[in-house]
Amino acid sequence: MPASGKTTLARALQTRLAAQGIPAILLDSDHLRGILTPNPTYTPTERDWFYAALGQLAAWLAQEGVNVLIAATANRRAYRDQARQQIPRFAELYVRCSPATCQARDPKGIYARAQAAAQDAVPGLGAIYEPPLFPEATVDTEHLSPDAAAAFALAQRPLGIVISGE
Repeated sequence: MPASGKTTLARALQTRLAAQGIPAILLDSDHLRGILTPNPTYTPTERDWFYAALGQLAAWLAQEGVNVLIAATANRRAYRDQARQQIPRFAELYVRCSPATCQARDPKGIYARAQAAAQDAVPGLGAIYEPPLFPEATVDTEHLSPDAAAAFALAQRPLGIVISGE
């Protein structure tokens, strides 16, 4: 879910990989959404398009030999399944954090704005979130520091981790 720690964890993973001499690019959905959909509506159709584009970009980079970390909610299993089919050595990392903690963190004010406007576009509030059925690893970002979470994730699967949040 938003504010579960996906981007923070991805950055910690990127730092740990770099320290091992393994460069990796971070595709952060918040950053890329601003480029690809400058005025996002978060409709199901737009989400379908956005996550397909994100997966295609990651697949292209991976085919070029680039290690890719993706920090994205990707709230539907279909989005992650599509990426899994396109990306060699795909590994899904389930970022688990309680809804209450996500809402308490809320660094971008997503939950507060959604509740004030009675919007249903936020995964976990109104928009559906489908947790992964068989992630390669599950990391509890509610109780682990970013560095400890990154160490745990790398112990599970050293490369190609794709981050999806609860």
